Amino acid sequence: MKLSQELAWRGFTNQTTLKDITVLDSEKITFYWGVDPSSNSMTVGNLAIAMMVLHFISHGHKAVLLVGGATGLIGDPDGKDEERDLKTVEEVAKNKAGIALQYQQIFAGQPFTIVDNYDWFKDFGYLQFLRDVGKHFSMTQLLQRDFIQSRIGQGGKGISYAEFSYSLIQGYDFLHLFRTKGVTLQVCGADQWGNSISGVDLIRKVEGGEAHIWSAPLVVNKATGKKFGKTENGAIWLDSSKTSVFDFYQFWLNADDQGVLDYLKIYTLLTKDQIDSLMGEFTQNPAGRAAQKALAYEVTKIVHGEAEAKKAKEATATLFSGEASDLTPIVQMPEGEHEVIEVLVKAGLATSNSEARRLFDQGGVKLNQQKVGSPRVTLKSGDLLQVGKRRFVKIS
Repeated sequence: MKLSQELAWRGFTNQTTLKDITVLDSEKITFYWGVDPSSNSMTVGNLAIAMMVLHFISHGHKAVLLVGGATGLIGDPDGKDEERDLKTVEEVAKNKAGIALQYQQIFAGQPFTIVDNYDWFKDFGYLQFLRDVGKHFSMTQLLQRDFIQSRIGQGGKGISYAEFSYSLIQGYDFLHLFRTKGVTLQVCGADQWGNSISGVDLIRKVEGGEAHIWSAPLVVNKATGKKFGKTENGAIWLDSSKTSVFDFYQFWLNADDQGVLDYLKIYTLLTKDQIDSLMGEFTQNPAGRAAQKALAYEVTKIVHGEAEAKKAKEATATLFSGEASDLTPIVQMPEGEHEVIEVLVKAGLATSNSEARRLFDQGGVKLNQQKVGSPRVTLKSGDLLQVGKRRFVKIS
């Protein structure tokens, strides 16, 4: 399958400045994708674009992966309704290291170059920036952008000059990489379209060069209509210290039936024939969850490695047999009698007392595979506490 066809089949087509997308099939280009270190980890939202990048690489295109050390010090205002808290230089440095490690895990065995825009911005003087970059941007066009309008319009919370300038900084990134790495394409999520256009315009005005953007749509949970990857407990992270390997695996195992085909196309490297076969099995027996099981294993393997994926798969099988495993989350709790509501919150199985009470009232709490009917339970080390079908903790 040619790249243009693969991107379309997998759902990676949104807006692009390319007049003819088949150029991706006939020419080898150098492209870049960037992630700002607002955290020390990417989320499954970032992972969708990372998977798209893998397809670009596998079809022979050259990848430059940017860690936004400079832009991370400012913060991207797009999609935010109020000013971000500024990160310290030390926080950004720690976060950059985390993002770079994830690049190395996801793109292991593939050719790519990692760059940091702090390297070319740290000695860039303010007056030089205004003359070399700011001079080429129209205030009228910048003010018309949706995320700017939402912040300065009626009911908006305003925007600082620093965040307003973010788009110019990202535009210069593209220009710098065009000059130094021969980058002619930026790939991004749909929410970065406005920022990315800045680079295309700047390259045209300053260098008289041609550059393009390829954006992918944001992944949406069809069952809820909300952005994919957000749960009651927050975002699903790629860092195992923020979302454990077990919880990561369970997230994909619990994927909704409506969206599982899309997730298989976006988040795995399985071929069309393999996915068609899985979906055939899934359609015949939805309760067997063959599609979700394959999805959970394949994504966990990409993010955490095959050994961890196997452990998570085995841990899940063990849990459904009524036992715990070494991947089951552990919570420290004194042995003896406890209030069920209190235990659920402390164990992280509920985010509040009201949610815990709702779970208990609905009969969704089990201890060692037995439904908990009393508001107080007696716990001992090794007990397995469960909420719903697939959320567990082991008492220690």
